[in-house]
Amino acid sequence: MATSTFLGTSFNACSYLLDDRVAGGLGDQPAIAGPLGAFTYAELLGKVRDLAAGLRALDVRPEERIVLFMPDGPALAATILAAMRIGAVPVPVSTMQTGKELSLVLRDSGARVLVAGDPFLLAAEQAAAQSPELRHVVVDGHGDFTASPSAALHRLGDLRGDDSEPYDTREDSSALWLYTSGTTGTPKGAIHRHANIRHVNETFGSQVLGITAQDRCFSIPKLFFAYGIGNSLFFPFSVGATTILDPARPTPASVAQRVQEDRPTLFFAVPTFYAALLAADLPSELFSSVRLAVSAGEPLPPELYRRFTERFGVELIDGIGTTEALHIFLSNRPGKVRPGTTGRPVPGYELRVVDEHGNDVETGTPGSLLVKGDSIATGYWCRTDTTRSVFEGHWLRTGDTYVTDADGYYSCLGRTNDMLKAGGIWVSPTEVEARLLEHPDVLLAAVVGLPDADGLDKPVACVVPNEGSTITADELIEFCRAGLASFKRPREVLIVDKLPTTATGKLQRFAVREFAASLLRAQQ
Repeated sequence: MATSTFLGTSFNACSYLLDDRVAGGLGDQPAIAGPLGAFTYAELLGKVRDLAAGLRALDVRPEERIVLFMPDGPALAATILAAMRIGAVPVPVSTMQTGKELSLVLRDSGARVLVAGDPFLLAAEQAAAQSPELRHVVVDGHGDFTASPSAALHRLGDLRGDDSEPYDTREDSSALWLYTSGTTGTPKGAIHRHANIRHVNETFGSQVLGITAQDRCFSIPKLFFAYGIGNSLFFPFSVGATTILDPARPTPASVAQRVQEDRPTLFFAVPTFYAALLAADLPSELFSSVRLAVSAGEPLPPELYRRFTERFGVELIDGIGTTEALHIFLSNRPGKVRPGTTGRPVPGYELRVVDEHGNDVETGTPGSLLVKGDSIATGYWCRTDTTRSVFEGHWLRTGDTYVTDADGYYSCLGRTNDMLKAGGIWVSPTEVEARLLEHPDVLLAAVVGLPDADGLDKPVACVVPNEGSTITADELIEFCRAGLASFKRPREVLIVDKLPTTATGKLQRFAVREFAASLLRAQQ
C-alpha cells in the first residue's frame, strides 16, 4: 500500500520474502532443508508469526536492534524474519567472535535483546555480563545460562503470542545491520534498508543467478555474512526456492555429505574453500546436482578456477560484493567467464575506477573502485567520519584497486589500504598486531597478507621478541587464537630481529610484505 510522499512507500522485507510466497500459492513448497529440520513456507510463516508476537511481548519496538548469535538453521532464519516483521532490526553476528568482541557489538548497537544459540552460550554469557544496557537474553536450546543482573532469561521456543499484520515499515526503514571491518579496521554496523533486500534479488539474484522456485541453495558462508544471507535467505525466499542450512563449521567432508543428501542446484563458497575441496579426496561427480557455483569474498585465481571446473564439471563464476553493498555488484556471467577477472557490472549497478583526485582513469590504468546502486547501505552506525570517507553521495568507495580492459572486464589488483581477507572475511592487521603485542614476550609485530600455494592471501605475522625471549611461532598463533576470532589468527609467524621502517620509525608495510615473502621462500 502506497503512503504519502512524506512517509514513503510501505514495504516490509518479511512480507516480501515470506507472506507473499504463501499468498502466491507456494505454502507447501519446501523453504528450509538441512540437519536441523525442514519447513515449508507455510510452516515457516507460522513459526515467524509466533516469534514476532513473542518479541513484541518482550516490548521490542520498531527500529530497536536485536543481536543474533546463533548457528545457521531454521531458528536463525525465522528470528531474522520475525525481527523485520515487527519493524525491529536483526543484527546477526559472527559466531566466531569471543565474548569480548560480542560485547563490543552489543554496546555499540545499543541492543536490549540478545538471542544466543546453545553452542555459543559461554561467549554470550561473557558478553552479557559486560553489556549493562541488555534487558533480555533469549536462548535457543536448553543449555545453562547465567544472565547478567540487568537481563531476564527466556527460551526461544517459549516466545509466542497473537501476531497481527507486519509492522508498516517503509522502503527506507532500517531492516538489517551487518557488522564489518570492511574498508577500515574498526568493526562498525552497516545499515541496510528494507528496499535494499528487494534490490539484490532483482539484480544479482534474478539477472545473474536466474534463480527459480526449483532451485536449492547451499552456501558455505553463513547467514551472518552479507554474502551468506543473500545466498541462503534473500535469493531463495524471493522466488519460493529452498535453502539448505547447516549449523556445522564447514569442512570438505561435511559439505560433501550435505551436497549428497540435499542435492543443491546453486552452490556458494569463497576461493579458500574451493581450494580445500580440491585438496580433499572427493568424487568428481559430487556436484552433479549443481547447475552453477559462485565464488566471492576474495579474487579467484585463474588456476583455481581451471582446476575446479575441470575436476567437478561445474560452471563457476567469480564476483565481488561488500557488506556495504549487501551483495555482489560485479560478476562474471554463466557462459561468459573470463578467468582471472571479476567480470562485468551486475545490471542495476554503476562502477567507476578513479585516481587519487576522484577522476575516472583510462582503460588499462589502475585506480580505486567505486560502486553505485540501490542496495548500498545508508551509512555506518555512529561513525560519521568513516561514513563520509566511504560513502560519497550515491557512490561507495570499496577500498579495492581495479583495472578494466577493452571488453569492459574488471580485474582486482588488491586492496587500496592495508586491510586483507582470510577465507573471504575481512581481517584488520592492526587488530591482530594489537593482540600479539599483548603478549609479554613481544616487542614489535607487523601483519601482512601473503599468498599461499593456491594464490590466496593469508595473514602472516613478523614478530620481534623481547630480548632473551624464547617464544615460538606456534605459541603466538595459539595466543592469537585464544584472544581473537579464529579466522583472524596469523597462519604463519616469523620471528625476526627487526622490522623495516622509515627514517621516522614508521612501519613500511610494503617492505614487511617483501621481507616476509623472502623469509617464507627461504624456508621452502
